[in-house]
Amino acid sequence: MSIVDDQQRSAVTSRTMVPMALDTAGVISAAGVGLRPLADALRRGRADGGEPPAAGEAESYPPLALCPADFAAADLLGAKGLNRLTRAEHLGMAACAVALEPVPDRSGTGVVLGSAVGSSAGVGRFTRDSFVQERPYMVNPSAFPGTLMNSVAGRTAIRHGLTDANATVSGGPTASLHALRFARNTLVAGHARRLLAGGVEELSPQSAWAWHRARALAPGTALGEGAAVFALRTDPDGATGEGPLALVLAVETGFAAAGPLAVGRRLTTCVRNALARSGVGAADVAVVAPGAAGRRGWAAVEERALRAALDGPASSDRPDCRHLLRVQEVLGETHAASAALQIAAVVARWHDPHLDTRDERAALVTSVGPDGSVGCAVLLHPHADA
Repeated sequence: MSIVDDQQRSAVTSRTMVPMALDTAGVISAAGVGLRPLADALRRGRADGGEPPAAGEAESYPPLALCPADFAAADLLGAKGLNRLTRAEHLGMAACAVALEPVPDRSGTGVVLGSAVGSSAGVGRFTRDSFVQERPYMVNPSAFPGTLMNSVAGRTAIRHGLTDANATVSGGPTASLHALRFARNTLVAGHARRLLAGGVEELSPQSAWAWHRARALAPGTALGEGAAVFALRTDPDGATGEGPLALVLAVETGFAAAGPLAVGRRLTTCVRNALARSGVGAADVAVVAPGAAGRRGWAAVEERALRAALDGPASSDRPDCRHLLRVQEVLGETHAASAALQIAAVVARWHDPHLDTRDERAALVTSVGPDGSVGCAVLLHPHADA
């Protein structure tokens, strides 16, 4: 245990996080558009998905079980101005459109999105053109904005008239959690009244071949895409609709660079800190949504860390029934959007009319990256006592 970790643990009881109200959710996944299709897919244990996004000339997908989002961006955004945008921009803008639909007043609203590299297809095609064209500079200049990591957040703000904070956070599988943590700090500092925060990941031949060559997916795991964005606020006067879908009590992130065992210990510490700052006991966690199930070798690391953080040495701390949401088995591996889709899965479960979840007080979402990054979020059921 490092000195930094000791200091963090000693200070955890004196620093509590300000809860964020999760008012609306814009979700696009292999299950479809919205929370209801996601809830249905989680109940069935599978998502029907759709066809892979169209590949460019001389491009193809590797022999992977692809599980893409099945949607038409024009249905949610209108057809104007979409031709030159990347798939990632379509996903992010459309998810934000769904999240904004119930919001009558968009003033004071900003956007914070988690991403891996932005559009992997845009970067790949632009880079390839710089080599294969007669001159390196003979590339399509209109394609350049789509190669920037912050293109999705920027285009989203322009499309939806969001004039407050605008940020993009890169972080691999933990990107969405970093975005939520950034959003919380921004709201507490008063730089926005409401933020759309979440993650986006596109499916492309370039990214699919990278996963295939690296052999990073666990056997039987599909490769997917999607976006999940949430309207968040800390201001009690900014409520939208009948009440929040959930409360985000804490978001914690960390890093360990000494191998899987150290990463597991860091995740255990991360979860314990988040629970302490939330005022939530391990026995209150009724739903767990782990994020490493789709990546080869990391599911066991995450499972051991969760067992150490939640079960503890005393068996009395372990509830009789803790529901495990294995989102990757339903939606596929969605990398930068995975943690946001895990949160969306928890919210979808809590608002599924076919399930009685009133006794599920709290949920835990976790994520582990191959670079040693870890993160977690603690959610409170909207009908639970804070």
